[in-house]
Amino acid sequence: MKMTKDKTLLQWAGYDRFKQDKKAFALNTVMVVAAVICMGITLGFLLETDLGTDPYTFMNVSISERIGWTLGNWQFLLNAVVFILVILITGLNVIGPGSVANMILVGYTVDITRFIIHRTFADGFFMGPVARPVTFILGLAGFLVSAATYMNSRLGQSPYDGLATIIGSRIKRVPFFITRIAYDFLAVLLGFLFGGRIRIGTVLMAVFLGPAISLVGSFMDKYIFRSGEKK
Repeated sequence: MKMTKDKTLLQWAGYDRFKQDKKAFALNTVMVVAAVICMGITLGFLLETDLGTDPYTFMNVSISERIGWTLGNWQFLLNAVVFILVILITGLNVIGPGSVANMILVGYTVDITRFIIHRTFADGFFMGPVARPVTFILGLAGFLVSAATYMNSRLGQSPYDGLATIIGSRIKRVPFFITRIAYDFLAVLLGFLFGGRIRIGTVLMAVFLGPAISLVGSFMDKYIFRSGEKK
């Protein structure tokens, strides 16, 4: 492998922008960390409605409950393993500050959010006929915006998303969105095998979450993350 290739592999996501404008890079990093925390908060509320969540969270909640771990501890361990795998395969190209924030913060934020919910609201509050659908809709909207902010920051993919990108790049004859849907349904299947109950929200997110995030993200990418770029 040529030296130029080696150097490219060692440059993490966002490295060029870090060199060009450290202040803007720092502001984007803060925005990404805030978005990741918001992802965890909204996921905590979505889980309380029991109407479904994103495939990766569904899988990890199912596994963590089966083995008796907290979601934060299990998800951090799995993320760390996949994180190392992604680096070994692709170098640091898809890894950045956003990757680290996602790897560490999402699961633990979900745990903290649900702990506060259980200490603040009566048991079953979010299963009520009004609170349940309203919380699900608001939580889903918040998750979409937060995830779109995180993904379109271009500061690194989560280990789960990074592995999906690697698989998609290896299966070039199949459109990536199909590969991604199959990938997400595999996560749903694993969650089911570990005792998780599949809800309609999880199925819908497995099919439509990626396109929805891309749609929201295209707007944010144009008017927020690239608003200062020269045309």
